[in-house]
Amino acid sequence: MKNESFLQKQLSKQGMRQVFTILFGLIVLLVAFSIINPLFLSSRNAANLSRQIAPIIMIGIAQSFVLMTGNIDLSIGSIVGMSTMMSATLMTKGMNPWTASLITMGASLLVGLINGYLVAGFRLPPFIATLGTMTICRGIAQIVNGNYNTGAINTIPETAEAVDTFRNIFYYGRIGGIYNTVYIALVMFLIFNFVLLKTKTGRHIYALGSNAEAARLSGVSIIKTTTVAYVVSAFCSCIVGIIQCCSAGMGAMDAGNSYEMYGVAASVMGGVSTLGGTGRLIGTLVGACVWATLQNGLQFANAPVALRNIIIGIIVIVAVLLDIIIRNKKPRLISAENQEEKSSPGDDNK
Repeated sequence: MKNESFLQKQLSKQGMRQVFTILFGLIVLLVAFSIINPLFLSSRNAANLSRQIAPIIMIGIAQSFVLMTGNIDLSIGSIVGMSTMMSATLMTKGMNPWTASLITMGASLLVGLINGYLVAGFRLPPFIATLGTMTICRGIAQIVNGNYNTGAINTIPETAEAVDTFRNIFYYGRIGGIYNTVYIALVMFLIFNFVLLKTKTGRHIYALGSNAEAARLSGVSIIKTTTVAYVVSAFCSCIVGIIQCCSAGMGAMDAGNSYEMYGVAASVMGGVSTLGGTGRLIGTLVGACVWATLQNGLQFANAPVALRNIIIGIIVIVAVLLDIIIRNKKPRLISAENQEEKSSPGDDNK
């Protein structure tokens, strides 16, 4: 009875039905791919899969924060690329990796601030505002090293040891057989999940996404709350960019391509509404696991790249459709106004 009571309590919370639905889908995928190729669940692939999932979790958190405010961030992938190139270029010039990362983080957070003020302060449509910063950040990624990818980041004798240590911390190192990248993703999840569910900032994010005008009349600062969401997005994207740099051991100008799509996919599959005000980061975490599992499993199934893209695109659409069916009991279109009336920003914070 206690287990049933706990399950019923969880299912009664807003957004949790979608979480359990996508979790069931993840289990089905794991079983299916293990049947297709027994090597899929080998210890070696499990370790690599967990390391592939980690950046998608971070990107999912980035996009989820923005989606929950009723906006979108198209600059995520380009911030990843800019961060990769900036940090790598500075390291190849002999800068300490931690100093290079701090400078890169400062530049990324500045982009987040600009996105927030463009969307909330100047009321630019988020699609247009972040499309512009997406292009700018990709341009910065291209010019920081003269329109070339960087060389290896550990070739400077004075900083080679520090760079190798840095790479171990962010990518290659393990604790208890689990890669450090996974721990970084989980720590970020715990921090930002706490922010959403237990702080005033989180309540304001849900309120803004549910009904912006009502939130404003209730004393929520639209500019501050929107900017916080975009800064969180930029922060997570920068961390992923630094991890990409540590993974490759160099800077690549095309790093982060399509990552904004990965973030949207992980979020919506996990139950985050594109209309704002609804969703949980635990769902985003499961959605990221589904996304990475699909990519990895289809490789083990020897599926062509084109077929993988088609299958994943279909699953994203089905995930959103299931969310509509679950919430509305039947597959019908609903307006933004109706969604706002159905959403309650306080439900996720009780």
